[in-house]
Amino acid sequence: MKPSLNRHKAHCSVCTHERCADIESDFVEWKSPGVIAADYGLADRMNVYRHAHALGLFGKRQRNIRAALEKIIEKAGEVEVTSAAVVAAVQAYAKINAQGQWIDRSDHVNLNELFERMSRKELDVYAKDGTLPAWFTQTAGVTQTHGREAENSE
Repeated sequence: MKPSLNRHKAHCSVCTHERCADIESDFVEWKSPGVIAADYGLADRMNVYRHAHALGLFGKRQRNIRAALEKIIEKAGEVEVTSAAVVAAVQAYAKINAQGQWIDRSDHVNLNELFERMSRKELDVYAKDGTLPAWFTQTAGVTQTHGREAENSE
């Protein structure tokens, strides 16, 4: 049974903290809960974990796995790591889209075949506002953002 959110907010040292939004942002961006507690003067990391559970921040954090991988990649030149670990982090980073979804990209995608598979309604929506059907972006291994970046760079 999930505790009452109102009860949590009344007793939570994170909710009542003047920098609550910063604490939540740090957690979602994969900062260590122990470091967060120390940085913001909280009793211990359990305060951060309880708050994150009560407000459902773990889902946001998991979708933000790219932030954790970015930290590993950024530190590659500063700490003792193997080249295999850095390459693995870069490969994983390249396969995770902005929504935190793992996308196995293929080298060759025939976009003409994908457009031919689209229904008349899907084609009309695409022509009107540039929205591709979900199956199209999953098959092509790209997101709407990536497609628009490509269009804007031409």
